[in-house]
Amino acid sequence: MAVYQDTFTQQTRGRGTLDITSAVEHVVRASGITTGTCHVFQHHTSASLLITENADPDVRQDLETLIQRVAPDADSAYRHDMEGDDDMAAHARAMFTHNDLTIPVGHGRLVLGTWQGIFLWEHRYAPHSRRLTITIQGE
Repeated sequence: MAVYQDTFTQQTRGRGTLDITSAVEHVVRASGITTGTCHVFQHHTSASLLITENADPDVRQDLETLIQRVAPDADSAYRHDMEGDDDMAAHARAMFTHNDLTIPVGHGRLVLGTWQGIFLWEHRYAPHSRRLTITIQGE
């Protein structure tokens, strides 16, 4: 079994989703592994990862609407607001979602559904640099 790992930084535009599928695919191709798994981990507590619809951006906007209901900004019950009104909400949103994903690799490519993409979901208002580690294991 071979293992390949790479870390890169992705700049976000602030709150919202950013399609990182091609960046992850690039690492999979560089690994030379044709069959196995790809693990994607993001190193932050106020952003997350998701696999979702890649064709209609309304899906991702609707997800933002839903998470806003679960973890609203500037809730008066929050104590942690050192970095602004979105501070605690961003941490809660990340906790309710995922900071890592595992995707199968087949024929040297990610095995995703036709309408699936990998997205980095920034939960802060301001743009951030987000570090991701991708580990591919297989043959």
